[in-house]
Amino acid sequence: MSDRLSAKPSNKNHRNNASSHQRTTPSAKQSANSHKNSAKQNLNSMTKTARTAKKHNTRFAKPHRSSKSIVNDPKIVLFNKPFDVLCQFTDEQGRSTLKDFITVKDVYAAGRLDRDSEGLLLLTNDGKLQAKITQPKKKTYKGYWVQVEGEPSETAVQSLINGVQLKDGPTLPAKVSIINEPKVWPRTPPVRERKSIPTTWLDIQICEGKNRQVRRMTAHVGHPTLRLIRYKIGQWQLDSLPSGEFKVIDITK
Repeated sequence: MSDRLSAKPSNKNHRNNASSHQRTTPSAKQSANSHKNSAKQNLNSMTKTARTAKKHNTRFAKPHRSSKSIVNDPKIVLFNKPFDVLCQFTDEQGRSTLKDFITVKDVYAAGRLDRDSEGLLLLTNDGKLQAKITQPKKKTYKGYWVQVEGEPSETAVQSLINGVQLKDGPTLPAKVSIINEPKVWPRTPPVRERKSIPTTWLDIQICEGKNRQVRRMTAHVGHPTLRLIRYKIGQWQLDSLPSGEFKVIDITK
């Protein structure tokens, strides 16, 4: 009997200890609430600051741009690329590249010209100009003298003007006309022409740059390209620049 009576106080003490432990737990909860309220106050402060800035028409400082993007001596190099020359400065296979012709340092081609195509290639050290020439949204027109097999009809020419459907999508409207044979240098090796089939020269101007686009356009209307010479990129033209030669344009004037 005495053992049972002595056990009861022990249970009571255990409950009191548990109750005491439970009373200590709210401190952690209060700490979490404190952090939550602090974060809320910071957010409100930031919002208030932004509203004040908007009210007084003030702007936060923008990150400082690196001076590396500024070109101190912008250059433009116009190069008349010969047939069978790669539009790059190095080649592991030992093929002819721009390095064999251009001595100007730190300039890069703005756009490409296929190995089997000839004519005007623009190189520059100005990244903004390079982007302007190569980005389709800038709509920089490039002009080509194109020798095709056969005699294109008015319907074929109009199809090129309106745009044709290629595998990678439709081409944008182009400027196309039949022209007399331009006075250009002889190609090495010569173009293989079939004596039984006449050839025609076209002036084609486009403002986009799909892969081998001009060649695919003429093939689409039944007149494969035999020779392709680019004579114009935007405001710059080939003029009388000999094949394999380059000239530097001073754009600071």
